[in-house]
Amino acid sequence: MPLNYHMPLYRPPSEGNNLIIQVTLGCSFNQCSFCSMYRSKVYSQRPLEAVVEGITQAAKACPGTRRVFLADGDAFCLPTDDLITILDALKAALPRVSRVSCYATPSNILNKSDDELVLLKEKGLNLLYLGIESGSNLILKKITKGASQNSIAKAMIKADAAGLKVSGTVILGLGGQEYWQEHIDGTIALLNRAPITYLSTLQLHLEPDIIEEFQTKYGEPFEIPDDRAILKEQVRLISGLNPVKPVIFRSNHASNALALAGNLPRDKDKLLAQLQDALAGQVGLRAKHVRSM
Repeated sequence: MPLNYHMPLYRPPSEGNNLIIQVTLGCSFNQCSFCSMYRSKVYSQRPLEAVVEGITQAAKACPGTRRVFLADGDAFCLPTDDLITILDALKAALPRVSRVSCYATPSNILNKSDDELVLLKEKGLNLLYLGIESGSNLILKKITKGASQNSIAKAMIKADAAGLKVSGTVILGLGGQEYWQEHIDGTIALLNRAPITYLSTLQLHLEPDIIEEFQTKYGEPFEIPDDRAILKEQVRLISGLNPVKPVIFRSNHASNALALAGNLPRDKDKLLAQLQDALAGQVGLRAKHVRSM
């Protein structure tokens, strides 16, 4: 969609064919040591007038739009009244829209009241993309996530209670070689206590310009696990998951060595069998030169 975007622009893979409306610039936290996405931007809110005008122009170009993603990094940081203004503008200009989504952080969700979350759902916000990364408090501290297992779980529970779907991501490899079991076991504990609709796993990749910062904040030598170690992490994760409600699971992001898809807990055995085949060399892995974050 040819809008006047402030680059770089990022969105979840599943939003690739959907209309993107940029309502904020950058990320309000922007301290996660593994992430380089918004380092070139200072967080700011775009003027509401400009956002509404962008929606009007988008409606002229794509009047049949059904799905909209609100960018940048955590648009859910916006005040509730501003989000309602944006959602109302979308409904007025694009009446066929059936899903509106955005990135959110745990603190974004926790900073809004239960009534505000319910109201946003009623106004048309359906889905929040939440970077879980890990459920281990040790790992969350080492990657300067600005959240704990408890705060992430509370945010997931709160969003679910309001009827908002949550799509969470976990990054395999964040525990390195020393803490990989701590990383996975903490993540299992989190996902077994808090409801989530969609779960995706990504494979750790550090851009060259943030490697030094990542190593410094991690606090000790770190070596990214190889593909075989990542597959073992995935086996441990899926083996331990007993979600409180069915979860749509995907591991098909461009960073992953092995693409997986299924529903949990229904497809647990099938997914584990695919992983064991990969570990045995019976299934080829995605070539490293075609992977990306």
